[in-house]
Amino acid sequence: MQALTNRGKSVSREPMTLMERMYIPSIVKGMAITFSHIFKKQPTIRYPEEKREFSPVFRGLHVLNRDEEGRENCTACGLCAVACPAEAITMEGAERMEGEEHLYREEKYAAKYEINMLRCIFCGLCEEACPKDAIYLSETFAPANFTRKGFIYGKEELLIPNPITEPAEYAKARGEKRVDN
Repeated sequence: MQALTNRGKSVSREPMTLMERMYIPSIVKGMAITFSHIFKKQPTIRYPEEKREFSPVFRGLHVLNRDEEGRENCTACGLCAVACPAEAITMEGAERMEGEEHLYREEKYAAKYEINMLRCIFCGLCEEACPKDAIYLSETFAPANFTRKGFIYGKEELLIPNPITEPAEYAKARGEKRVDN
């Protein structure tokens, strides 16, 4: 039978020499490698005190955006849910009632908006599909959780703070990434 690749090597069955049977050269070589790593710079980042530099194209947690007046940008068009290859986004639309003009930009809004972070692959297709720049992936990474239910983020967790009532929290949630409305 012919091999498909050249990776296969025939195994030598020659008897071991005296030095190979004592294993001392192998142990010394392994210890030399171990001791050489002691004096090298540690790659560990001490997280709470030090922050890791992320790539400029890093995709973190999803954020539902607001405009400068504090109104939600999402119009519940469903393009983000359709574009999501992992089917992690579910939403339900509703009509804006009279007197809610200060809450929603358009006549239609997302009454229910959920993202299952266990299914999300952080591809960014939802961000690109949105015509209103209502959703974007922030520079915050997903925190750990002990239950599966804790990874399903609803509209309350995803919505960015109101820029009028909470300007400091809005600026912090927005982060370094610049999103034009």
